[in-house]
Amino acid sequence: MKKKIKKHFRRVRYIVYRETLIDYKEHLFTFLGSFTGIGLIGLLNSRHLKAHDNMFLIGSFGASSVLIYGIINSPFSQPRNLIGGHLISAVVGVTIHKIIPHELWLSCAISVSLAIVLMQITKTLHPPGGATALIANLGSEKIQSLGYLYVLSPVLTGVLILLCVALVFNNLTDHRDYPSNKNWYQVWKRYKK
Repeated sequence: MKKKIKKHFRRVRYIVYRETLIDYKEHLFTFLGSFTGIGLIGLLNSRHLKAHDNMFLIGSFGASSVLIYGIINSPFSQPRNLIGGHLISAVVGVTIHKIIPHELWLSCAISVSLAIVLMQITKTLHPPGGATALIANLGSEKIQSLGYLYVLSPVLTGVLILLCVALVFNNLTDHRDYPSNKNWYQVWKRYKK
């Protein structure tokens, strides 16, 4: 029994340790990519809008940065999911807010739930998309007054900036590959059949 416990302990310790190995080069490029992506959106915002408007920077971009700069091989991090997930969620969020403007709890719940289902159907699941749908309902008056322009700016413009930066920083070294060829190859293989 004691040997069995030790064996399981070693296995768990190996798995936990292996998952938390420090790769300074990986962390450097994650930091540089995220800093540049969010920084460019923030710079664009500060140069062209008043500081309190913050219309280009929405909270879901922070979560997208974690995915596209930190775990670049995840299916949720791929360009199709990044762009499609945010755009679908933005359209859903604005549409539901226009249909149910005075019942915030209901419009938020329907927006997020419908956005998730539509992302699943279209195979563009991107977890920060749920926040994009929510922001369309909970955002400031400026964001809500944009209506469907919210889909184009800040959502599409911000996502394209994040994607362009990810394409540069995630491909600067040989051990980082974005978009993940493995995921694209699997998709291509499925459609080839």
